[in-house]
Amino acid sequence: MGPMDKRRLTFTIALLFSALVLVGCERQKAPRSTREALHLPAPGFVADATRGQQLFQASCAACHGQDGRGTDKGPPLVDPIYRPGHHHDLAFHLAVKNGVRQHHWNFGNMDPVEGVTPENAADIIAYVRKGQRAAGIN
Repeated sequence: MGPMDKRRLTFTIALLFSALVLVGCERQKAPRSTREALHLPAPGFVADATRGQQLFQASCAACHGQDGRGTDKGPPLVDPIYRPGHHHDLAFHLAVKNGVRQHHWNFGNMDPVEGVTPENAADIIAYVRKGQRAAGIN
């Protein structure tokens, strides 16, 4: 194994460890300060896709489309690229809080979404995931 392969392996292990830590945090076991930093809802919060649909229409649909299938301003979220195995729910929480640099599509950067609480974000994610499942994206 060459030096580059060892670096890749080390990076991959570190990335997997970080992902496991973040998944544990998202499951509400993290201290409040960590949940706030990651824009996660309070412990025990149960997301509601119906509420999420209304919030999505108000905060996301202008760019991501009424049904999450994208517009000329933003990418589709009901797309295999955003499946849970590639974009974990935490990625959506952080996107709402911090914005996102352009990386999969050519729509430019996404700004943080003002006024969307962690609980609102969880409801929106539930709505998006419901749409993905309906489209056969798991």
